[in-house]
Amino acid sequence: MQYRRLGKSGLKLSALSFGSWVTFSKQVDTRLAERMLGICFDAGINFFDNAEGYEAGQSEVVMGKALKTLARPRDSYCVSSKVFFGATSEPLPTQRGLSKKHVTEACHQALQRLGVDYLDLYFCHRPDPDTPIGETVWAMHNLVTQGKVLYWGTSEWSAEQILEAFRFAEHNHLTPPTMEQPQYNLLDRERLEVEYQPVFDTYGLGTTVWSPLASGLLTGKYLEGIPEGSRASLGGYEWLREIMVDSDRGRERLQRVGCLLPVAEALGTTPARLAIAWCLLNDRVSTVILGASRVEQLEDNLRSLEVVPLLTAEIQARLQRL
Repeated sequence: MQYRRLGKSGLKLSALSFGSWVTFSKQVDTRLAERMLGICFDAGINFFDNAEGYEAGQSEVVMGKALKTLARPRDSYCVSSKVFFGATSEPLPTQRGLSKKHVTEACHQALQRLGVDYLDLYFCHRPDPDTPIGETVWAMHNLVTQGKVLYWGTSEWSAEQILEAFRFAEHNHLTPPTMEQPQYNLLDRERLEVEYQPVFDTYGLGTTVWSPLASGLLTGKYLEGIPEGSRASLGGYEWLREIMVDSDRGRERLQRVGCLLPVAEALGTTPARLAIAWCLLNDRVSTVILGASRVEQLEDNLRSLEVVPLLTAEIQARLQRL
């Protein structure tokens, strides 16, 4: 395993990490989660990503139980949560968003569900148009000074919103954000590669990127339809199926995925490993979050580190053209 600094912080995260969106609780029970987390630990992974909004908090419950059973030293791994969407199917106004109240209470609830005394990373899962950014910065600063959160950050915020958070923190001598969690893969590149450049250049923001396989699209498994048990086939995720497969944009993206398969075949690897390895080429990426519903998927994805040396300048240029 390789380890990278989280932006300008001193924290080193494994280049590959493991997240629970969609899978834990819905597709992965506690027993399977224990096995998967054990494989991750054995591979050198030290960061596990979660959120209050994943399966209404049950994803954190499953992960917490698995971590307790595995009983690895708490100082050997990092765990995260995210706040915004709430942990109930129909949250009341005070049970979602980025107000000081919800940010604080959601942290306490995540600690209980995960069974830990503190969160290593705590993200604002989306920007909140109803809460001043300064209020959220104050709330995060308070949690840091209380020792309940070590590093706080954002997820899918615009560059301008992140810069506003930094400026407010600087002006008021508060703890600034350390990291952002954007989507990043061969098909979704604009935000990390272009929009965030001023933030990177000025503040050295770290990134924990999600969906390196574009929700499974880059594996090529959707080229022949919707596989049974796949993410796009799950109840409650019809919106994802629409984006990935049923829309004009989805069909156009699938055509590009079809062009990726011969490249992977020529390298003697899988499209999934190739796509994940490509993400690791970007030095702005602190860690790439993997997701899997089966052990075989996880083990295959972990082999993506073997593919990085194969991505020569010629191969990178070919991928760029695609």
